[in-house]
Amino acid sequence: MSETAQLRIGDKTFELPVIEGSEGERAVDIRKLRAESGYITLDPGYANSGSCQSAITFINGEEGILRYRGIPIDELAEHSSFVEVTYLLIYGRLPTQAELDEFGSTIARHTMLHEDFKKIYAALPKDAHPMAACAATVGTLATFYPDSLDPRDPRQVEISAHRLIAKLPTLAAYAYKHSVGQPFLYPLNSLDYVGNFLRMMFGNPCEEFEVDPVVKKALDLLFILHADHEQNCSTSTTRLVGSSMVNLFGTISASINALWGPLHGGANQAVIEMLEAIHEDGQTAREFLERAKSGDESARLMGFGHRVYKNYDPRAKVIKRACDDVLERMGIHSPLLEIAKELEEITLKDDYFVERKLYPNVDFYSGVIYNAIGTPANMFTAMFAIGRLPGWIAQWKELHEDPAFKIGRPRQIYTGPTKTAYTPIENR
Repeated sequence: MSETAQLRIGDKTFELPVIEGSEGERAVDIRKLRAESGYITLDPGYANSGSCQSAITFINGEEGILRYRGIPIDELAEHSSFVEVTYLLIYGRLPTQAELDEFGSTIARHTMLHEDFKKIYAALPKDAHPMAACAATVGTLATFYPDSLDPRDPRQVEISAHRLIAKLPTLAAYAYKHSVGQPFLYPLNSLDYVGNFLRMMFGNPCEEFEVDPVVKKALDLLFILHADHEQNCSTSTTRLVGSSMVNLFGTISASINALWGPLHGGANQAVIEMLEAIHEDGQTAREFLERAKSGDESARLMGFGHRVYKNYDPRAKVIKRACDDVLERMGIHSPLLEIAKELEEITLKDDYFVERKLYPNVDFYSGVIYNAIGTPANMFTAMFAIGRLPGWIAQWKELHEDPAFKIGRPRQIYTGPTKTAYTPIENR
């Protein structure tokens, strides 16, 4: 007999099924609670509510575990590539060599944008935030490709997914080029996914651009580490917006806007802003950390600790090595990076931070890497979006393939006025 939970309200008892996942996670199924009892649950921020059953990503925050389709993140980081991880997330398994070659070739053939996109960028202010530009232009893709908008046609969904994966790096690079007044570079199909993006971002038509293998490897790793992270804010947005049956382009535009928030994808930008503030105030890293330990609200430590991981962020372990490689390769001696290295060294040894599990997380190291390779802070989140795109697409597909699919419609507890008569304007 399946296990059940009992909920007693007044003199009535309700039996609620208990569901167990493949990794032992357990949930009380309340899908019929309102129909049977008239009650709902209240859970602001949904911290204790499961919105779906998913086979994509597993996280164990207490033990510092992250797996995509069952494969540990450190194994993927060591042996795989971002394009292969993209295939894994979307199709549910690792590809054969032939499948990977065909997938990579398909993505390469879709990287170019319609020439009219240049007019769209020309209409944007020079200081337009890249995330606003990306959200707008991704949504605009639906107007250029009305042939692939049906969310229930598998072939149309696949075509839209390929177009998105291929074109988002181009859209993001163009947003940056527009902001600095430089000419757009067409994609180069002879380069791989990450190398192509680096060239479109940092190259110019006046000279050949050589892709630095250390930088490319670090960015590929960052994309892998960002590819999916269970039901976070932007992923939940993907599922909620997608449940209205809107096309994939419209959904991902909403996902990008959700990621833009400083409490979500903007965290790595906040790391650099913190480092800049420390430098401008003439503080040392230790002085700043002492202020943070004292509870000084003006000394907020960004990029340390994690809401989910109660131990060391497993992604940070992987990217720390790449961060060290990039800094050594670039030979950069900037005051911001010196402060970052000192913050890291102190917090990894100081009992105050160790006891509170305030270790550097992936946002700390990604912000340092982006800064080291010359990326402006307002582009950090756009690059995060490129990495997270495969996860959004995989989650969107899983939603639509779920037999329990239904439009998202959370309930509420109303706390406003009770029935109130209308007062004519002359009596107010």
